[in-house]
Amino acid sequence: MAVEPVPGEPAAAADLDSERALVVADVHAGIEAGLRREGVELPSRAAERREALVSLVDRERPDRLVFPGDLGDSIGDPGREERAEIEALFSALPGDLPVTLAKGNHDGDIAAVLDAVDQPTEVTPGHGVRLGPVGFAHGHTWLSPDVLRAEVVCVAHEHPAVRLEDEVGGRRVERVWLRGGLDPAPFEQFHDADLDIDGELVVCPAFNDLSGGTWINVEGQEFLAPFLPEGLVDGEAYLLDGTRVGDYRRV
Repeated sequence: MAVEPVPGEPAAAADLDSERALVVADVHAGIEAGLRREGVELPSRAAERREALVSLVDRERPDRLVFPGDLGDSIGDPGREERAEIEALFSALPGDLPVTLAKGNHDGDIAAVLDAVDQPTEVTPGHGVRLGPVGFAHGHTWLSPDVLRAEVVCVAHEHPAVRLEDEVGGRRVERVWLRGGLDPAPFEQFHDADLDIDGELVVCPAFNDLSGGTWINVEGQEFLAPFLPEGLVDGEAYLLDGTRVGDYRRV
């Protein structure tokens, strides 16, 4: 398959025909600064995030690094901590590793930050970009027809998670992947056109475990993307370790 999760990690490997990419969604650099503004005091985990991501790159040795949105956390101008975290992260990555960012709703003026790094970087519009057989977008807005024609479409934004309960009442929340077919109907209605859509939709878990998320199996929770859940056909959930937990609506 064109996109396969890296076992045990909130990241995926994508076969782009001429390149192999590492896909990492929703890093939300500098999130602790935003949480402090909301009254939540947490020490920065920037170093841990950087080490985890650099370790993944070292292990997977991709030809390209793809962020499907929300590399940063500020909706507006990136703050000092966010800028520092992104600059330190890119300084620790191989200098010749190309980076593609499908701009998310939290990426603000991210292009100004990336202009200062040494890596070759590309920031694409919010409606996404197609790289070979795979389309990438953040998912906060409708996807372009070109992205929708891809064999696999990867989006983020939702931070999907399931709440699991055991027989004695214990509870835990686990990040998950969502995978299923792309339903053309909502996209054709939005674009007011017939579209050649016959691919798979992958909703990526958040790399940053502080960023919250959509509990997909809890009544009353709603999806954030304008095309979900209608655009996902026979969606199934998978834990980070690869465990298939089945139809996300019945977990």
